[in-house]
Amino acid sequence: MTTAIHDEPQGLRLTWRIVQIVSFTFLAYLVIGLQLAVLPPFVHSDLGYGAVLAGLVVSTQYIATFLSRGFAGRTSDTAGPKRAAMIGMAACGVSAVLMIVAALLRPWPLASLVLLLLGRLALGVGESCVGTGCIMWGIGRVGPAHTAKVISWNGVATYGALAAGAPLGVQLASAFGFIGIGIAGALLMVAGLLLGWRRPAAKVESGERLPMHHVFGRVFPYGMGLALGAIGFGALATFVTLYYAAMGWSGAAATLSVFGACFVGVRLVLGGAISRFGGYRVALVSFTLECVGLIVLASAGSAAMAMFGGALTGLGFSLIFPALGVEAVQRVTLSNRGSALGAYSVFTDLALGVAGPLGGWLVSGGRYGPLFATAAGFSVVAIALTAWLYLRYGRRIA
Repeated sequence: MTTAIHDEPQGLRLTWRIVQIVSFTFLAYLVIGLQLAVLPPFVHSDLGYGAVLAGLVVSTQYIATFLSRGFAGRTSDTAGPKRAAMIGMAACGVSAVLMIVAALLRPWPLASLVLLLLGRLALGVGESCVGTGCIMWGIGRVGPAHTAKVISWNGVATYGALAAGAPLGVQLASAFGFIGIGIAGALLMVAGLLLGWRRPAAKVESGERLPMHHVFGRVFPYGMGLALGAIGFGALATFVTLYYAAMGWSGAAATLSVFGACFVGVRLVLGGAISRFGGYRVALVSFTLECVGLIVLASAGSAAMAMFGGALTGLGFSLIFPALGVEAVQRVTLSNRGSALGAYSVFTDLALGVAGPLGGWLVSGGRYGPLFATAAGFSVVAIALTAWLYLRYGRRIA
């Protein structure tokens, strides 16, 4: 059923083997990205529901992602990461088919809405399974020594697909209607499943399977560090457009693009820094850079300064997930690392869930500086937590 690797590739061969696996992450997140910009207008304008229900349909995916992280990790450990990734792509394909049927049932708004909700639930399960499965599949194909590089490339695939998917979804909806989004997503997942079927599986590690709550306990401090850093990202992504509007500036979209370019650029150019300097040190530098960027955002007196702050935030946030993730998975044995990665990833979901309501409360007076200053404060706490982890575990071998 599974195939173990017999050698650890290097150089371009290593990168190519990783890209072959994380390409499935790209395809799955492209399906997610296709829906981002077109789903709320469909619910609001085509089905005639209010903004609250439109938001609920979108957020349903993230609830399902959060709840299925444990399943994704345990499936990777017991049935193999390829199996988890294939289940994820199948779930994303089911979501796309439900989008097609929902589009056909537009004359019956309630039925269409129910199918959209079910589709978003399936997409959330697919996201967690593909995300965890592809990372563990890639690690299994190139060896644990390249964990940081696999996580970094998987992140590039994730954010690259989301960036490409949103505008592509708008174009498809404009040309073919909402049904075009579903058809495109279904075709992408059929292609992904066919290609994935042909890829060699990774070895399923034997050994004791720790209860999920034990795994969660071991990765908890690393996940908290990740969450503290991700709040800054959530604040910027959610509120930077409103911030620019409140200040009378133009260029909010460009700031988001600069953030994304810096994020991806660091992963591509400096992803090897984690293997060279260690996850703790890279995380400390990353949190510091993110904190400075958020302070610049909070105190910006012009659109150019705010964009600079967004760029620094992107540079800092880029390596936080892989840097702490490498250290987190080393707290458990190889047979439990899929579960550890799933548990660790939950903290991103929690942070992004908290960022919205917390940010809304902080900006209720129309001032956005306190929001970004508070996010910078969370980064300072993350620096202290990471320093403590480094002093306690940094020179130990798990």
